[in-house]
Amino acid sequence: MTAATHPPAERPTHLLYLHGFRSSPQSFKARQLAAWLAEHRPGVTWWCPQLPPSPREAVALAEAGTASWPRGTRAVLGSSLGGFYATVLAERWGCPAVVMNPAVDPARDLAGFVGELEAFHDPSLRLDFHARYIDELRALTPGPITRPARYYALIAKGDELLDWREMSARYPGAAGELLEGSDHGLSDFAAHLPAILHFLRLV
Repeated sequence: MTAATHPPAERPTHLLYLHGFRSSPQSFKARQLAAWLAEHRPGVTWWCPQLPPSPREAVALAEAGTASWPRGTRAVLGSSLGGFYATVLAERWGCPAVVMNPAVDPARDLAGFVGELEAFHDPSLRLDFHARYIDELRALTPGPITRPARYYALIAKGDELLDWREMSARYPGAAGELLEGSDHGLSDFAAHLPAILHFLRLV
């Protein structure tokens, strides 16, 4: 990975944030980004939807909700499974993408989670993760990324769930940062937010 030397050609006017597996729009990374935009870039359209457990439906929701957005000034951000979805959409749309500890092979990694699960931010909410969703993930998986310069990958060697080597290999030539420590949730996200905003030409 390299420094953020290839930001989008134009400043994004519309940002889509895709949360991770069992997460929600209450993700602290999403909330930090939304708060910064509200204060400093209130004209930027921000959307962080609650994604359904079905990968096919999650991507369909994201596409339907952004159908009216301008193609040339949109960008997508995603964390973990949301990083996988962000890559799917960035390849379809040809737009800039910020991926944070992105899932590389979620069909493999989530095969052991089939069943009823608790949502992270509200344990009273349950979600059913069906076996067919693994096939949906396989069907969505894109090939090697095209135009690596449009990606910013924030990857932590301290990620306790995903292999940083595999994540790094998935985004060769991308801008970004390889953190020596941190964790899967990027609990030190605030320290890395300025670099993401710089990549997106928002500062």
